Amino acid sequence: MRSLCKVQAGVIYTEEEVEQCVCSVLANVESSLSNGSFTRGNPPEIKFWSAPLYDYKSLRQLSTSRNQFLNEKFSTTTALPAPTLPTLNVELDTGSLPTLEELKVFLKESRMAQDNWVPIKSTSARSILKAALIQRKIKSNVSLSDGDGENIEDITTSAGAPGRKIAGSMFASESSLEVRGGTDITLDALDAYLKYLEGTGKASWQELHDKVRFAETRDGASFRTLFGNAIQLGVISRRRAYQETIQYERDRNAGFLSPFGYSTPTVTSAVDAICSLEWYWLLALKSQVSIEGNYPLKFWRWKGYLIQYTSVGHEGPAVLLVHGFGASLQHFRDNISNIADEGHRVWAITLLGFGKSEKPNVDYSELLWSELLRDFIVDVVREPVHLVGNSIGGYICAIAAGLWPSLANSLVLLNSAGSVVPNYSFIPLSKEGRTSWLSRLQARLLLLFLRSRVGGILKGYYPTRTERVDKPLVDEIIRASYDPGATTVIESIFNFNLSIPLNFLFDSFGGNILVIQGIKDPLIKSESFISMLREHCSKVQIRELNAGHAPHDEVPDEVNSLLSEWMKTNKTELKPALEKSKAI
Repeated sequence: MRSLCKVQAGVIYTEEEVEQCVCSVLANVESSLSNGSFTRGNPPEIKFWSAPLYDYKSLRQLSTSRNQFLNEKFSTTTALPAPTLPTLNVELDTGSLPTLEELKVFLKESRMAQDNWVPIKSTSARSILKAALIQRKIKSNVSLSDGDGENIEDITTSAGAPGRKIAGSMFASESSLEVRGGTDITLDALDAYLKYLEGTGKASWQELHDKVRFAETRDGASFRTLFGNAIQLGVISRRRAYQETIQYERDRNAGFLSPFGYSTPTVTSAVDAICSLEWYWLLALKSQVSIEGNYPLKFWRWKGYLIQYTSVGHEGPAVLLVHGFGASLQHFRDNISNIADEGHRVWAITLLGFGKSEKPNVDYSELLWSELLRDFIVDVVREPVHLVGNSIGGYICAIAAGLWPSLANSLVLLNSAGSVVPNYSFIPLSKEGRTSWLSRLQARLLLLFLRSRVGGILKGYYPTRTERVDKPLVDEIIRASYDPGATTVIESIFNFNLSIPLNFLFDSFGGNILVIQGIKDPLIKSESFISMLREHCSKVQIRELNAGHAPHDEVPDEVNSLLSEWMKTNKTELKPALEKSKAI
């Protein structure tokens, strides 16, 4: 504020943002300006700028359907040259930079109690499971070199061939896979990336080409790994990266672009990643100007990916709702506000790969999603939650509660995936690997089938109230199926590993657990599942409902009543409420 007064700023320019934490900061700044005192009388005006890839006229009228959006055939915008800023005539006392020791002291003193959770994020799910297996073998006097220990080795991927430090390297370290540096360095790296197949004598380019091979964990995944952070931080814009890529493709083809695809894998990877980044940014922007449901839609960035969520309520215990495969937070449309009205603060998240969250080119797994939940609780909710999950979302909640028990006050499973394994002796966990061409083909065919039959399939999951399968529910599932990356998510079906026993996770969690089971679920043999729970999980409470696979949406009033009763009887010691700016 003092600086604003000294320079007598009339306008503050800032980039249009979609991340809730940044939007909250901007709202606080705007509030402070309106309450401040300025020599000019009026506070500075905040103006937002953006650099969209597509030349659309109205964000409000923009379709959220990828197909309809592409049918509009919007032209792409041209990247602007870097601006030259005017010199500042007002002399300011810039002061001195803090020393490293002063920064350490500041960080230590400003750390909140909840920040003690941060180290939790540094331990992967795979590492915890590996340690659990080793511990069980020690207790059983089994040789650690025997049997299934191989199944849970951590996947270690070297980020580059070991060797001497490259002069003029484009990376922060030998182990880094992210291009670091200013605009010129990043554009040079992009040039090297696009010319991957051409060979080079430059040492820095050779280093980047080595990194490409390590970053290509899936076909086309290398561009986002190498350049994702640079684009997110604005070192180069999405449209600058797109323009440079298309120009290279034209130069290779005598000024033409083939209607049959791009000439190199790196061009394909770059264009796909840039257009995907732009699409999900537009979806997030549109969510800020459109009203969907009875709750605000927000976005949080996780590992560079935009994750959609909502939060409702201001007092009471925290609740986190997690949907199943193919759904989104909107599947809790009749639960979110109702649970909040009962005196709870409710968060609902759309998992990576679903709804309007990003669908990046990564290997999806139950462990990836469990780590997403872990980080969401630590970074966004910032206190333990009652974890509530449906279908695969229930299984993911069980993993999160079992591996990081301090993050969950209780666990509620709604027709959860997973199984009970009597007398389990080990924790099987297969290594992740590349998907085959067959699984990619199967995913494409399955996606076509699901789009044409989604309404009928869903009605089978709602046996007692088929009318709940309405147009908004079906339309959103179909809409998301056309998003960039949707096929990659479907591929994960063929690689799901649900072999971690639920009873192992329950034992590891050690807290209170409620299972709400729709007994007419066509996907799960409810009678057998409930029988196994009663026989081998004595501490689990079970409530049976006359419903199918999604009881929370088929009979929401009954589920809301059960959840309200459960949370009243499982009250935790309420901690002092966090400042509003802390929980986002």
